[in-house]
Amino acid sequence: MTEMRTLKVALLGCGNVGAQVARILIEDADALAARTGARLQLSGIAVRDVRAPRDVDLPQELFTTDAGTLVKDADLVIELMGGIEPARTLILSALSNGACVVTGNKALLAQDGPTLYEEADKAGVQLSYEAAVAGAIPILRPIRDSLSGDRITRVLGIVNGTTNFILDQMDSTGAQFADALAEAQRLGYAEADPTADVEGHDAAAKAAILATLSFHTRFPLEEVYCEGISGVTAADIAAAKDAGFVIKLLAIAEKLTDSDGGEGVSVRVHPTLLPREHPLAAVRGAFNAVFVEAENAGELMFYGQGAGGTPTASAVLGDLVSAARRLVLGGPQRTETTTGHIPALPIDAAVTSYYIGLDVADQPGVLARITQLFAEQGVSIEIMRQTIHRDAESSVESAELRIVTHRAPEAALAATVEAVKRLDVVNSVTSVLRVEGV
Repeated sequence: MTEMRTLKVALLGCGNVGAQVARILIEDADALAARTGARLQLSGIAVRDVRAPRDVDLPQELFTTDAGTLVKDADLVIELMGGIEPARTLILSALSNGACVVTGNKALLAQDGPTLYEEADKAGVQLSYEAAVAGAIPILRPIRDSLSGDRITRVLGIVNGTTNFILDQMDSTGAQFADALAEAQRLGYAEADPTADVEGHDAAAKAAILATLSFHTRFPLEEVYCEGISGVTAADIAAAKDAGFVIKLLAIAEKLTDSDGGEGVSVRVHPTLLPREHPLAAVRGAFNAVFVEAENAGELMFYGQGAGGTPTASAVLGDLVSAARRLVLGGPQRTETTTGHIPALPIDAAVTSYYIGLDVADQPGVLARITQLFAEQGVSIEIMRQTIHRDAESSVESAELRIVTHRAPEAALAATVEAVKRLDVVNSVTSVLRVEGV
């Protein structure tokens, strides 16, 4: 009987996800060997502090601070350090040494993915990153492989569990943003510094990755429009609920065609109103979901846990087994299919709907003036609701208007809002949010 091959696995980083990956590699060694045809030997774990306390009990002799040496002797490298450096340098070193790399580093991939992909192609090795988007949800492989014979037209995703938890808390309990954020931090869903999550930066990096795979063109992070949820108020949530909507932070990538037949891709992240009957509207708590629309497959939705040590470790191990099997069986490694050159479109070119909240004077002719202005801007109204308010002290009545437009270019919608602000019968524009799914 031929002796089973052993593949050395170097693990860079031992945080929440890394610790679970190490545990699974040790505890499930026999099962993983049966699936890959090789023993996956965890040769070492590179960390900043070998004595730091960890939630998972792992052999102390595995820990080292010498990541460079660990990488040079590995067949497979798992990078879970995060950040740009030294992760970038270590990944490039591993690839140039002929090691396959598995990473969950969405920030690095969004910022400098092309350099990593090119090095992997040159070395003839595999660079995998399923864990970089939506945790345990298998979404990147289906887009890259299962839908490779189709044409994806649009991807909408709830890809950040922290922001989804906060918005869900605000929707279900009526909490203010600050209170919902504090609860997310208490439960461990949000970091002490939640900026990357609540300002949309984390989701933007994932949007760049989704767009790159979906449209076979590399979209860097700076081409993603990004708007977070820190400006969403309890009043916005209540008004959306009253109108039959829920607010979600969506990552959106969609192909658009102009009147001359030219194609472009809009890649953006922003708070979005969804009808409550939309499949993404039912995604609660810290869960993630990605909704894909393709010409032939139609509508598909992928749902599951978007974060956490064990769920994300599942995605990492899936990539690791795939890479290990290719090393055992031989043949070419899987490479990127980013062969297109579709331009990224600015936010003004995006086609969407607006939800607009207005506080206006309660007098004859107001509605006529507002609807006429919308028509002059080439924007049509789909839904309009009016509520009368009376100030208890002055007894002055005003009206609250809630308008949902039909889909139109972002530039036209934004110009309409600016024009509305200048009307003397408009006291204030209380809310402007984009709408999808109507």
